[in-house]
Amino acid sequence: MLPQLWLTDTHNKIKMTSPELREKFLNFFEKKGHRVVPSSSLIPTDPSVLFATAGMQQFKDYYLGKSSPYGNRVCSSQKCFRTSDIEEVGITPRHLTFFEMLGNFSFNFPQGKDSYFRKEAMEFAYDFLVKVCQLDSSKLWVTIFKSEENIPKDEESLRIWQSLGFPRNKISEFNKKDNFWGPTGSEGPCGPTTEIHYDLTGKACQKEKNCLPNCSCNRFIELWNLVFNEYYQDAKGNLSPLKQKGIDTGMGLERLAMVCQRKSSVYETDLFSPIVNKIFSQNEKAKRIIADHIRGSVFLISEGIFPSNVERGYIVRRILRRAIRFGKLLNLPKNFLIPLVQKVVEIYKDTYPELKSKENDVLTVIQNEEEKFEKTLAEGLKNLKLQISNCKLKKLKIISGKVVFDLYQSYGFPLELTKELAKEENFKVDERGFKSQFKKHQEISRAGVEKKFGGLGKTANYQTIKLHTATHLLHQALREILGKNVQQMGSDITSERLRFDFSYPKKMTKEEIKKVEDLVNQKIKADLEVKSEEMSLNEALESGALAFFKEKYPEKVSIYSIGDFSKEICAGPHVKKTAELGYFKIIKEESVGANLRRIRAILAPPPKPNEL
Repeated sequence: MLPQLWLTDTHNKIKMTSPELREKFLNFFEKKGHRVVPSSSLIPTDPSVLFATAGMQQFKDYYLGKSSPYGNRVCSSQKCFRTSDIEEVGITPRHLTFFEMLGNFSFNFPQGKDSYFRKEAMEFAYDFLVKVCQLDSSKLWVTIFKSEENIPKDEESLRIWQSLGFPRNKISEFNKKDNFWGPTGSEGPCGPTTEIHYDLTGKACQKEKNCLPNCSCNRFIELWNLVFNEYYQDAKGNLSPLKQKGIDTGMGLERLAMVCQRKSSVYETDLFSPIVNKIFSQNEKAKRIIADHIRGSVFLISEGIFPSNVERGYIVRRILRRAIRFGKLLNLPKNFLIPLVQKVVEIYKDTYPELKSKENDVLTVIQNEEEKFEKTLAEGLKNLKLQISNCKLKKLKIISGKVVFDLYQSYGFPLELTKELAKEENFKVDERGFKSQFKKHQEISRAGVEKKFGGLGKTANYQTIKLHTATHLLHQALREILGKNVQQMGSDITSERLRFDFSYPKKMTKEEIKKVEDLVNQKIKADLEVKSEEMSLNEALESGALAFFKEKYPEKVSIYSIGDFSKEICAGPHVKKTAELGYFKIIKEESVGANLRRIRAILAPPPKPNEL
């Protein structure tokens, strides 16, 4: 049922579509002198975070003194993915995993030309919401930072909001928990915030004495967060003033659409309703969870993040399997996710055309994961029920960490899925014990890591060095021919052959294999120079060097460049010139798991002209 506000509100007359809102936002700030910058990848360059969680992440260095190539005013609509609110997805009308963050940014204040700070940022936000989106200003409430620790109260924001017509009773003060943001990652720029909230119902709740923004009753929805980057927080949590201040704002497109389209939840907007309407059930919570998770999965998989048991791949597997399990709960048919994927692509294909070009790959990955989970779900559930029965007999209410880890290891049950299933039976799980078991598993596995990813092990002769160098050429050639989503997943080298594992959802064609071979041999024939240099990990990542195993890298790394064709972080060793390699020949291409392919190749003397 719609909140009473929507039945009586005569001010909010314009019903804009989400693409129109996105376009109007970017056009508004472009006219205000901002450079429109495309969304960066969901895979950030900052190795301390798994995903892009905010619009400012791609601009992080420009708050720390580095010159911005875009100027001091930029705006964007950034793809973001967060798992911090995953338990709230489907329960509240506003929490999501994947979302788009509309943001405007200012760097290098006050020295930088055209840079700005509090006053302009707050005026821009107010004008966009009231004049462009035509929201009723009487429904807007704001929050500011009140003093805490050694950080003073934001008196300036208070004065500016009052000058814009906000009465004092609609300006609330909150502490760091609600009105201080950042940093992204382990350290970086941060600062106090002021937030703009929209009053959905106009009615105070009975739960709290003072029903204000941030109240749990869902009367208000936070629309826009304006961050005043004035501090730098180091890895230990210590704050120091920034020499150059900056503005970082973020507004969820989905929430803005909810308000502008007069909906009671983000799931009723045009970004979700075509997906939700494809799920035939009366269980609104389950429908919302499935819709959110499939949307996030499509975007993650389109960037080459495939289901696995580690890092980003673990998150994809977690949300996909959670969606599949809720589909089972609703008795949805087999492969029910496929038409939902198609709806996601249809909604976003004009804004993110890469989704359309990757649609078949995404469908293949999701179908494979669904089939894989089908095989283990029933057996895993049977095992879990047995464990719960045993606990009941022993009058225990906690499932041991070893049992939880065995479910993870043997049946692919993410920890969170086991927690949900246990909760339904009024059981808890031993998370600490699970993490301990997981750590032991990692330590056992780490013994083979050097050989798996370094390829050479501890010994190397000239032939293995040549083959190792060839893997760099092969890696780049695969990315050139099959697409940038290809990632190295491991290698093994002997003096006779190389074995190279990479992420890819389908079998390579004979034509693709031939193109890869030809491209590698072309670079060998060009006798490219192999150069190495040392730099910090961050500098290496910024330079464009390929790196897919960030957790293994020290602060100082070696980068090997082969002409202008290949550039990777690697410990070496390598040949000096590519002509030393001879002739590259792929002898086998095969599957070694879901979305994982393997190439075996050899090096031989260049063939004679009549042998080609």
